[in-house]
Amino acid sequence: MTADTATDVFEEHRPVLMGVAYRMLGRVADAEDVVQDAWLRWAGADRTGVREPRGYLVRVTTRLAIDRLRQLSTRGETYVGPWLPEPYVTELTDVTGTVPDAAERAVLADTVSLAVMVVLESLSPLERAVFVLREAFGYPFAEIAAMLDRAEPAVRQLAGRARRHVDERRPRYEVDPARRRDLTERFLAAAERGDLAGLMELLAPDVSLVADSGGLAQAPRRVLESADHVSRFALGIAAKGLADVSFRFLEVNGGFAVLVLAAGRPDAVFQLDVADGRIQRMYIIRNPDKVRFLTPLQER
Repeated sequence: MTADTATDVFEEHRPVLMGVAYRMLGRVADAEDVVQDAWLRWAGADRTGVREPRGYLVRVTTRLAIDRLRQLSTRGETYVGPWLPEPYVTELTDVTGTVPDAAERAVLADTVSLAVMVVLESLSPLERAVFVLREAFGYPFAEIAAMLDRAEPAVRQLAGRARRHVDERRPRYEVDPARRRDLTERFLAAAERGDLAGLMELLAPDVSLVADSGGLAQAPRRVLESADHVSRFALGIAAKGLADVSFRFLEVNGGFAVLVLAAGRPDAVFQLDVADGRIQRMYIIRNPDKVRFLTPLQER
């Protein structure tokens, strides 16, 4: 296999490798670093005996991601305020680089949504790897066992434990993009006009707001709960305002979201989770390290 061929093969599979690494790590920069390390391993390897490059590269990427995740195991202990994954733009394509159909979009929401990514953060590195490879990419248990150098029964146990953990801790929300967009627009409009009653109608009584600033921007450092607390926070933010604020619509982590711009620069990502026609959870990602490179797509 020539150097040019090796590069072509790797680039063909790069979107899949990014999909694995991002789901494992929850941060684009870390995922890109792992994929780059996988490329160095691939470029320097004896590839003559590699019959299935994709499987080989996914195995290398997964193992590198496990190592990186173990290095990052203390981030929850040192992070200031709630942690949310770095938003990953999935507009038109999913994190494997392909255009998803309805069934694939359901899998995307089930394995890369903000709610699921937060739950995955509480899994062990091996549990997370097995969950990602099985649930997001559909690998058979035997192949996962070979990738992780584990016995197949042990992998099945890891998969079952991870699946139960995710099912128990992940709330069930609607994924209808039209419903999400409608409620998002109505929420923004009510906040802009200072309509407390209008906001209360949109919010579930037990709604929660999770804001990630990493201590680098102004945002609540604890989860806000109840419609009253969340609506009054939203009104306070709207009243205070940002300099030269504007909004762009985009899709992140498989769901409709709003990119908030201040003087044309990304300031925050805002996303809602919806069930039974009301807002159940709100996410605000304002850590500048996580939003600064997002590209404005559609003007409001």
